[in-house]
Amino acid sequence: MFRKLIATSSTWFTVPVRLALAAVFIAHGSQKVLGTFNGPGFKTYISGNTPFAFMRPAWLWLAAAAFSEFLGGILVGLGFLTRVAAFFISCVMLTAIIGVHWPGGFFANNRGYEYPLSLLAMALALLIAGGGQASVDRSFSGGRR
Repeated sequence: MFRKLIATSSTWFTVPVRLALAAVFIAHGSQKVLGTFNGPGFKTYISGNTPFAFMRPAWLWLAAAAFSEFLGGILVGLGFLTRVAAFFISCVMLTAIIGVHWPGGFFANNRGYEYPLSLLAMALALLIAGGGQASVDRSFSGGRR
């Protein structure tokens, strides 16, 4: 099972995608988890509301989202368990698109879903391709697909 999770393609295209996605999610996740970059911090963030009524208890879902962003960003950046991290990031972005940004329409200047859709697409690309070259997954798999 572990070998299937870390299996990856031998392409280099994933490296800039991984690093860009990692930078965004480490920054946004650290705002929520650590309170850096003028973020709310963990206690304040998990006291908020979820975008859907079925997400109860709210603190649990918000904590899962915050850690999915922060730890997912770190794992994607390292290329370790890339597919698992990309899956969790995809879940957060899909929730953000449908639950938060959809009413704003497409464009980001109206709080639309343009930006989270781009991040979702990057995460899905990594979910399909894996970590690629220069990843921990690649070194653990011995260079095999």
